[in-house]
Amino acid sequence: MGSVKKVLVYGGKGALGSTCVSTFKSKNWWVGCVDLAPNEEADVNVLVKPTDSWEEQMTAVLDGVEGALAGEKLDAIFCLAGGWAGGNAKAKNMVKNCDLMWKQSVWSSAISAHLAARALKEGGLLQLTGAKPSLGATPGMLGYGMAKAAVHQLVRSLGAEESGLPPAATALAILPVTLDTPMNRKFMPDADHTSWTPLDYVAGLFAQWTETDDRPKTGSLVQLITKEGKTELINAE
Repeated sequence: MGSVKKVLVYGGKGALGSTCVSTFKSKNWWVGCVDLAPNEEADVNVLVKPTDSWEEQMTAVLDGVEGALAGEKLDAIFCLAGGWAGGNAKAKNMVKNCDLMWKQSVWSSAISAHLAARALKEGGLLQLTGAKPSLGATPGMLGYGMAKAAVHQLVRSLGAEESGLPPAATALAILPVTLDTPMNRKFMPDADHTSWTPLDYVAGLFAQWTETDDRPKTGSLVQLITKEGKTELINAE
């Protein structure tokens, strides 16, 4: 196991997470999965309960992942957990949706950051998931916009000196517009799918960033801009 690359996919049962687990396994890497349900392809599954508190979820993740690693370190951590909910300030379920978005995006990102400080290799990669719309106003999806903006701030801080990450580690966030998932196709069948970012492209990008030093600098917010089926990476200022 020592010579095998080891990655953790937080949210490894979701659409993008499952694609990433499959991609990494096809390269014969060791893959750990953190999610509410197991991914059968992963080498190790660590399950969290949505009813648990933030600290309880963190303890479950740390104990499960570090126990599986048995003193070894991860090459990369990919935090792909998240979700979407709409609603402006008038929405009856505004606070409920804000709470859900915070739990799905911010809790998982913070736990991933703490795990990286403990279990990531020197020069390793921590990837969190933001959103391009959260670079600006999101009046129709307040909770989502607020949570993703918090992830952006976390990445900026993790990329600064004295963040607590291992030496030479890279912390960055991808900022997609719309990912080409089965669920998005179901609910937006008439959308321009050529402007959606394919899951295979994202998984391949993660593999490239893990295998080489050719990756954005630490603290980067990397927008994924897809037009006519082609995706461009643009760093947010």
